[in-house]
Parts: sequence; C-alpha cells; structure tokens
Amino acid sequence: MYNNKVGFVSLGCPKALVDSERIITQLKFDGYDLVSQYSEANVVIVNTCGFIDEAKKESIDVISEAMDENGQVIVTGCMGTSSDANRLKDAFPDLIAITGPAAYEEVMTAVHKTLPPVKVYDPLTNLIPKQGIKLTPRHYAYLKISEGCNHHCKFCIIPSLRGDLVSRPIGDIMREAEGLVNSGVRELLVIAQDTSAYGVDLSYKTDFWKGAPLKSDLYTLCKSLGKLGVWIRLHYIYPYPHVDKIIPLMLENRILPYLDIPLQHGSPTVLKRMARPAGTEKTLNRINSWRKICPNLNIRSTFIVGYPGETDSEFEELLLFLEEAQLDRVGCFKYSPVSGAAANNLPYHIPDDVKEERLRQVMDLQKEISIDKLNAKIGSEDHILIDEINSETAIGRTKGDSPNIDGVVFLKGASGLSPGDFTEVKITGSSEHDLWAERL
Repeated sequence: MYNNKVGFVSLGCPKALVDSERIITQLKFDGYDLVSQYSEANVVIVNTCGFIDEAKKESIDVISEAMDENGQVIVTGCMGTSSDANRLKDAFPDLIAITGPAAYEEVMTAVHKTLPPVKVYDPLTNLIPKQGIKLTPRHYAYLKISEGCNHHCKFCIIPSLRGDLVSRPIGDIMREAEGLVNSGVRELLVIAQDTSAYGVDLSYKTDFWKGAPLKSDLYTLCKSLGKLGVWIRLHYIYPYPHVDKIIPLMLENRILPYLDIPLQHGSPTVLKRMARPAGTEKTLNRINSWRKICPNLNIRSTFIVGYPGETDSEFEELLLFLEEAQLDRVGCFKYSPVSGAAANNLPYHIPDDVKEERLRQVMDLQKEISIDKLNAKIGSEDHILIDEINSETAIGRTKGDSPNIDGVVFLKGASGLSPGDFTEVKITGSSEHDLWAERL
C-alpha cells in the first residue's frame, strides 16, 4: 500500500475554493490520493480563511482538530500571513509548514518534503479532467480572473493578505473557461476581489485567444465569455462608470442580468469613513440607469451595520437607501473588528445590542422587499438551471439566483431531469426567498 494519502479541508470564500481546486489538481498530478478521514491521511492540508475574526476562529478550530486527529498538518491560505502566521506558530509549533494564499508551489514543496511521491502519475489509471479537479458540482464552476485588490477599505485586510490587484491575461481566462464548458459546465461564476477592476494593472493590454486579439478589459472579457453558450454570472462588481457598457450585453442575453455589488452601506459619511470607492447618490442613479436599459436586471449586495461611529441618522440613511434601491437580494452583517484593520482605530464603536437591533431592522425591511418582488413573479414563465434532484422534486435556480447565496426554485415533477439541465417553468408560488414552479 502506498503512503501517499492526503486529507484536505477548504475554508472561506469562492476565491479560496479556487485555490484549493488548483492545489488538489496538482496533488493528483503528482500521484497523491485524496482521502476524507483524518485517520486515513499521511498528511492534512488546511486552507484557512482570515477575513474576519469568526472565520479565523473556525480556521484555528479546524487546525486544532487536524493536529489532534492526525498531527501531520500543512496550513495555507489567508491565515498564513504576517501576525496570523506567528500566532499559528506559537499555538501549533509542530505544524509542518505555514504558507499564504495562492502559494501553490510552497504547499507542494511542503507535501513533497513530508511525503515524497511514491508512484508516478499514470493517465490510464488516474484520470484527471483536462480542466482540473473542481470542488463544485459538475454543472457550474468559479472562474477567478484576478488576485488581490487595490482598494484599502478600512474594515478589510484583503490587500495585506492577498496583495494588490494582479489580473490574469485574458487569453488564459478564455482557455480555462472554454475547457470548463467543454467538460460540461453550464454556468461560470466570474469572481475576483474586485471583478470590475479587471485589467487595470495590465493597462488593458492585448492578448490572444484562438488567434484573435482581445483587449484585457471587463467588457471584452464579458463579450468573449458570452460566446461560449453558457450562463455567465458576475460577482464582486463595484459600480464604476465603465460597468455601464456591460448592461447591454445582459439585454442581449450574452451574460446573465445579474450583478453582485458589495455596497456595504447607504450613508455617504459612513462610506467615507470606510474609504469605499463609491458614493450613495451616484450609485442609486447608476442602478436606475441600468434598470432602464435592462429591466430584468437582478442586483444583490451586502451591507454592514454598526460600523464605528454609525449614528442613528446614518443608519436611517441606510434604510432609506434600501427602500429606494429595491435590491433583489441582500445580505447584512454586524461590524466585527478584524486584527490589522484600520477601522479598529476609529472612535465610537457601537454596542453589540445596537448592532443586533439594526441588523434586525435591515433584514425585516429587505424581507418585505423580497416578498413583494418574488410574489410579482407568480404566473410568469422562466428558464431555470437544475442543481439537485430530491425524489420527485427538482431544485433549480433562475438567472437571478447564484448558488448557495440566493434563492432556489422548487419544481414538482423531476422525471427526466438531471443536475445541469435547463428547463422552462411557470412560477406558481413564492416565499420571502424562494419560488415554486411547474414544468411547461
């Protein structure tokens, strides 16, 4: 029996998931077997999240568990940088190695040193998909177009974890996307820390795909991805003026009428203290202009309540913004201090009970908005993508719903359907988040 078994735990956001997929693919190429039990593994890799303190606690808990259950542990990801790395070294002095995010070669070096490959990869017996190992269902995949971020929002430490913006050449992105589609992927979820900044660091230079020159900018990327014949969904878009050019592509069904915009607040003064790159009034105007071009545009966003110094009047501005914006999907979080974030030094931190009450008010308001929007869909026809089959019920999503964060459609009569299928439905019912439908 070969001693080449590796356990892997992936934590955090979709960007970290893509990092995990790349490491796992390389492990398979190097002849390692992936196992799901600590007791079966010769070494365990933990890809950590370090975005907020709750995520760090989860990462530390998993590392502790892996050390107790196995003892041979390599840590990678966002907790493998600066002060967090020192904290891990002190807490777990017997860790094999600690690396930062996207440190693929360092991880593999640590694996090889601890567990030298003992069998050669044989493509006849160890079939690895051309597109690599994916941790998502077969019919959708995350497509990461850049790493890092040029913004320095005061509540965020991503630039210190992942560095400044580094965009991938557009030709590389298109080749990966085409490979995923050829493998059966029906939906590509485009992600980055700031997707709308794609190509800035490259000065939008020209690259090539299938012999044709392509400019490395977001519009060209979206237009090119739109030729692949699958759903293209954009995440982490800032409302920059150049995003205006993308909206007509949605009207033409080149990409999905969906934008995930992390707005974070609706008060101009709070946004200024956050050092956010957008203003409230301009954002509302831009959203309204987008909807005039593409009336079925779906917008989701996330907001923070209880940011240091947030006054009652500033919170009321957030509620007013939500009323006016009428966003389709909203997530809301209580502000949480993060080690190393500049916001920690701001005065007037908000008591936890006030944060909790403000969170409740935001979600109650958004609940009513969501109920009205989904109720208006009853009787309409839609085109959905099937994610799951449970007995006689299929679970799918509309063009306005991203997997795991938005709503779903419960469809009676799953006969003949499989995950990854598209089907036409009539909406028959709704709740505050989800829809019910029947097949046409």
